[in-house]
Amino acid sequence: MPGLEKNYISVILPLKLDWNPYYEVPPGLRIESGDWVRVTFANRQYLGVADRTGIFPENGITNIRTIDSAENSLAPVSEDEIKLWKAVAGYYLCSTGEVFKAAYPALKISQEEALAKIQAKKEEKKNRLTASLSLKISRLAEKLAEKEKKLSETENSLRKNEKTAARLESQISVLRSRIDSIRSEIGMLAAGPVKDSKAEDGKTGIGLTDRQYEVYCKIRQTFLEDSKPVLIKGVTGSGKTEIYLKLAEDAVSEGKNVLYLVPEIAVSRQLKDRIQKIFPDMLLTYHSEESAVSRRTAAEIIRKSGTDGRRYIVLGTRSALFLPHVNLGLVIVDEEHDTSYKQDSPAPRYNGRDVAVMLSQIHGCNIILGSATPSLESVFNCKCGKYRMFTLDSRYYQAKEAEVEIIDTVAERKKRGMTGSFSRKLIARMEETLSRHEQILLLRARRAFSPVLQCPECGVIIKCPHCNVSLSLHRNPDRMICHHCGFTTDFNPKCPRCGAVLQGLGSGTQKIEEETKTLFPAARIARLDSDTAKTAVAETIRKFNSGEIDILVGTQIISKGFDFPGLTLAAVISADSLLGIQDFRADEKALQSLEQLRGRCGRRDRQGLFVIQTSQPEHPVYRHFSEGNGDTFYSILMEERRTFDYPPFSRLVNVIVRDHDETRGMMMASRLSEELKNGMKNSDAGINGAVSDPFRPPVDKVAGQNIFIIRITLRKDRSLQERKKTAAAIIAGFEKKNRYAGHIAADVDPE
Repeated sequence: MPGLEKNYISVILPLKLDWNPYYEVPPGLRIESGDWVRVTFANRQYLGVADRTGIFPENGITNIRTIDSAENSLAPVSEDEIKLWKAVAGYYLCSTGEVFKAAYPALKISQEEALAKIQAKKEEKKNRLTASLSLKISRLAEKLAEKEKKLSETENSLRKNEKTAARLESQISVLRSRIDSIRSEIGMLAAGPVKDSKAEDGKTGIGLTDRQYEVYCKIRQTFLEDSKPVLIKGVTGSGKTEIYLKLAEDAVSEGKNVLYLVPEIAVSRQLKDRIQKIFPDMLLTYHSEESAVSRRTAAEIIRKSGTDGRRYIVLGTRSALFLPHVNLGLVIVDEEHDTSYKQDSPAPRYNGRDVAVMLSQIHGCNIILGSATPSLESVFNCKCGKYRMFTLDSRYYQAKEAEVEIIDTVAERKKRGMTGSFSRKLIARMEETLSRHEQILLLRARRAFSPVLQCPECGVIIKCPHCNVSLSLHRNPDRMICHHCGFTTDFNPKCPRCGAVLQGLGSGTQKIEEETKTLFPAARIARLDSDTAKTAVAETIRKFNSGEIDILVGTQIISKGFDFPGLTLAAVISADSLLGIQDFRADEKALQSLEQLRGRCGRRDRQGLFVIQTSQPEHPVYRHFSEGNGDTFYSILMEERRTFDYPPFSRLVNVIVRDHDETRGMMMASRLSEELKNGMKNSDAGINGAVSDPFRPPVDKVAGQNIFIIRITLRKDRSLQERKKTAAAIIAGFEKKNRYAGHIAADVDPE
């Protein structure tokens, strides 16, 4: 067969392609899987990664280009990395190229290229310097020989002339010293940079309570017996972190590496100090707020650990999953229920918790998930035997659970018991707490000053010109911002329709902060939300932790994984916003948020108080929460999911259609829905589920694009993956046939 004598490879490109293009390798050049190559595709040059090598193109050798160059200066991508990319692409119905782009964004690739060029220049400079020094040595050696010969020939005369002898011997000594110095310099250049010293193998002696030690031993036994993922369900403050660190210590002592995932960057800051005390020379942090140099250095250390023997513990957010991990022994997923692990856009729209499980399977390492309020999906996996669950039902310091007080804001307003956003009951609780020199945490789930601006005369609501949502009023400086597309405009207090003065509805964190300062002028008050400057977040957390702040106001970020010793009162302002989400997971998420915030207070020897201000005090979430039967409520939620065939009893795939033209978008979504219904019903995989008609989400227009969703519900059985592939093939065919590329995306397991 013609072309067999040539060498062909398939290349993964950072593009949305459902196939990997083939390229020819020039004779004499050896390319292995994982090597970087520069290629031309669609008249543009890309850096890609060789996938399969030594193959013959499936569609023949017509119009196959030769690679432009092999980028040997870039470290190869490992086989395990490529396996993970393909696993993520297969599960989340995207291309391997899109996962590759997420793992190696363009910025990172260009940085690695620049680093490689800098390294090449350093090598060239070193070689020039070495050659120059070698020449100097040669010349100096010749001079030394001449001097030694002259010294020998004039030995007798030197005895008669002591001054000449002393001068020559001094010259010889100087020459020998210079030669030794130059030889030493060459030796240092040849040896390269000095490596960091390795951490000691000795145990650090992490202290565990009897119950923690019991759970730790059971987890170790599980890892030895069947290597199943382990879920720790532990009340907040029960000491899950100590067990994580003890297991990490075991992995390190066995010569393995550890990946420790957290949902939020802010959580990693406080945790970093704890880990660094135990593993001072091993900790690497990796998230978007680390500098590019820091992230690149972390990746290089990880990549080289397979050859230099250095061990590491990576503390990072979900992006740390795609680092070039080597010799992994343990993966830790803290607060596994947290929705921050889910990436909504762009592809791959993955859940970090589930990809962590994939990663552990590829590396054959142990994985532990932990939460005080585990997701129903993880609880279901435990009931099915896929995971093993262990519980920690007492706090580390034996403190009692915080008391719960629910305040009915409707009743309080009727008897004039409200001052702005605060009930007088809550104000009294805050005064008592401050008088004891203890701290307070106030949660408001919305940022800004006022989430909505409305005209009291004509009723118009000021909306974003690009999205179907209201603009939020922010203060200092006064401006109106869209929290979906980022559109910003100066605040105009007059109604654009009738000229009346606009009125702010509702309260965000800025307004709560302002009201709190008015009520408690002597208190030290700070705010923490996504509007807070990134540089100020760490400092705010540090100050609150050390007692330099009395009251901290914030969004849900303040409820995640922090340990504040002086905090005894936590309160939710306008708690109903946690429930006002059109989502079948709304009750579960609300219960998790409330339980997480409750767990932040009274974590030492003092019992805390948790206050919920709501206009729906009889809502099942509040009732079950205050009565202390959260487990019962979990069972109720699980039964509801079973009744309506929602996850975890099924798999959901949201097919999202976006179009600037609303009419065309609706038409295309309707056509696609019909094709999915017919195509999946007639496929070998069968439907075994349901395909909905297109519907509009609550926020149905963002950044000028109208949004339509088709929901595919699939049963969880052996043909699940095949049916997902069938759906993906129908979508790809629809895009191609209708020339509608770029408008459709699949979101597997949507939050």
